[in-house]
Amino acid sequence: MTFARVRSLVVVGTLAAVALVMIIIALVRDTQSGNASPGAKCKEGYVLANIALHEPKDVKISVFNATNRPGRAASVADDFRNRKFQVIKTGNAKSGVDDVAVLRYGPKAVGSAHLLRAYFLDQATPQYDAKRKDDVVDVVIGNGFKQLATSTEVNQSLVELGGRPELPPGTCAADEGS
Repeated sequence: MTFARVRSLVVVGTLAAVALVMIIIALVRDTQSGNASPGAKCKEGYVLANIALHEPKDVKISVFNATNRPGRAASVADDFRNRKFQVIKTGNAKSGVDDVAVLRYGPKAVGSAHLLRAYFLDQATPQYDAKRKDDVVDVVIGNGFKQLATSTEVNQSLVELGGRPELPPGTCAADEGS
């Protein structure tokens, strides 16, 4: 064996030994092993909230008309369907709304409601209900509604909203990695 081969085997062996030592150190000093479950840092009595921003195709909504214009919920629902949202139900609201829209949602739909706020250029009034168990956002169309935002306006509105949704009081993030 030549001296060059011996030297290269020593260098490769040393690098392998150093790599093995570094792997063992990393595994021993790992601080993330105790945080495996979502909500591990959640305070007692807090509810896990889904703050992931979903694609429109993954967002479920119900559209309700709270205006004096008949058929408003159906036309807005069609606009949302054209934008690939899952429209679960349409109908009339029990009472009128003077705002542009009201978004009613629970902990499982926090991220979806945040996305929908962008479609109303942050003019919709959010109404969070901690007791709600579904992942559907109720969109109540009010008298101030004119039209949904364009895709460019939605993107700009999301930037202005800060990108990530704020956690409602009494909640903690269920999906930090999502």
